[in-house]
Amino acid sequence: MTVISRSQLLPVAAANPEHAHPGTIAASRFSFWYGAKQALHDISLVVPARAVTALIGPSGCGKSTFLRSINRMNDSVPGVRHSGSITLDGESIYRRGADATALRQRVGMVFQRWNPFPKSIYENVAYGPRIKGQLSRAGLDELVESSLRRAALWNEVKVRLRASALGLSGGQQQRLCIARALANEPEVLLLDEPASALDPISTQKIEELLHELKRELTVVIVTHNLQQAARVSDYTAFFYMGTLVEAETTARMFTSPREERTDAYITGRFG
Repeated sequence: MTVISRSQLLPVAAANPEHAHPGTIAASRFSFWYGAKQALHDISLVVPARAVTALIGPSGCGKSTFLRSINRMNDSVPGVRHSGSITLDGESIYRRGADATALRQRVGMVFQRWNPFPKSIYENVAYGPRIKGQLSRAGLDELVESSLRRAALWNEVKVRLRASALGLSGGQQQRLCIARALANEPEVLLLDEPASALDPISTQKIEELLHELKRELTVVIVTHNLQQAARVSDYTAFFYMGTLVEAETTARMFTSPREERTDAYITGRFG
């Protein structure tokens, strides 16, 4: 991971779409406002493809705002604005004429509280692909099964696909939401504290799933759980008061951070 100061240029892989790995995200001097309140200040960060990147920091530091900016989920909030840029595979996601709906198919999102539709397990996963209408019934069946397998849920639900998704446990519902996102075949998966309301066993299953998914996706996770960040992520970015203080490999971040504020947060002296 690269933290980019104002005097530095983006790495070639992030700046040139011909050389970017699929799923590479790059922010350059990205700032964000909710009305008059500035939530992010000049964030410059390259998120590597095919890895898990954790965003950490105290509540209100801007990490969820940055996460939601990657697939423009904040666009629906009245009075928001931004400056700077975020690119996916070298192409600006905020460029004139960019299709936010198409972006969200490429960049899936899983929220802190699971939110399955009040439909069957099958219909939850099939919802996005069905709207696109490009698959036969057999093709849709295959996609639903593969998505549930990728979310490590197939063996638990294969005999009750037509049952209501609301009858699943909390951990199963969260994995169903992951399967629903995966059915759109995204390049990137964003997760906003996906295990904070789950029991330890369900949390472990989500974490094991992230290790599998990073083989094929770019994964970005917001977490307040520092032990979780250390367990699941390859890279960690520390946000504080709307700024990016430091970003590094997770191993280095948790053993020898460069910044005193990072060390103070990781060791529990504040936050």
